[in-house]
Amino acid sequence: MHFNELTEPQILALAITAEEEDGRIYRDFAEKLRENFPATASLFEKMADEESGHRHRLIELYRKRFGEHIPLIRRTDVKGFMPRRPLWLAAALRPEKAREEAALMEIEARRFYEEAAARTTDASCRQLLGDLAHEEQKHEIAAEKIGEAQKESGELSEETDAAKRLFVLRFVQPGLAGLMDGSVSTLAPLFAAAFATKSTSETFKVGLAASIGAGISMGFAEALSDDGKLSGRGAPLMRGIVCGLMTMLGGLGHTLPYLFDSFHLATSVAIGVVAAELGAISFIRYKYMDTPILAASFQVIVGGLLVFFAGWAIGAG
Repeated sequence: MHFNELTEPQILALAITAEEEDGRIYRDFAEKLRENFPATASLFEKMADEESGHRHRLIELYRKRFGEHIPLIRRTDVKGFMPRRPLWLAAALRPEKAREEAALMEIEARRFYEEAAARTTDASCRQLLGDLAHEEQKHEIAAEKIGEAQKESGELSEETDAAKRLFVLRFVQPGLAGLMDGSVSTLAPLFAAAFATKSTSETFKVGLAASIGAGISMGFAEALSDDGKLSGRGAPLMRGIVCGLMTMLGGLGHTLPYLFDSFHLATSVAIGVVAAELGAISFIRYKYMDTPILAASFQVIVGGLLVFFAGWAIGAG
């Protein structure tokens, strides 16, 4: 059904259903964010209460004009509405994503009430729909004011710190563990094969096998390490995927140069890639793990050099 085909009772019924749906979405946002982002959760609770107030006013008007029975008409039954993205079903919901979705919801609701008010002839209905359009517009301003107040009180700063900690727990830590394992553990078999065979093709096969094998192994190990419910480390599947991919990437970095036909060129490029990988690991540890840059560099580079020389000694021996 197209919006222009709706009667006044149907417009009111649609508005009632829409307000109920938006209120439930805001409460779902609040519940999803409450543990780690209480300030944003409080904002969505306030917005849900506003939507509930709108719904009660719409129901009261409907009863006065059309009786007790309110037909079930949803947005999906009417052409022209944007589908709601089910962000509240995501394993991890970011506050900025929830706020962005809420802003889109408020804009759509305001436009709906403006169009609905223009199509109604009853004065009381027209007035209520116009008032609700104005209030939906004020929601955006109110949300900004609440956000500013929370920012001044330091609540949003605490949320930013919490978001950073969650990002480190759920992505940086498993990714760094994978990158370190892939970059360091594959050095010995790769360079052992290189110096033992002097064949770039054979070395590439060994490096490729070691990288893929390490990625699969580390991915499963990370995913099975804990379910994330108590540690707050997030969905184990996502952590496993991040860790596995970064492990494989760390190994492939110094394996791909052996696609060159020249053994000396391939080995020189591979050593340069290893140096870049170890530097990247040191920087990540410094930036996200609060490790002093000198300590991070020393630990990673010394470990990498030891593994490299072990592979060289075994291959050349």
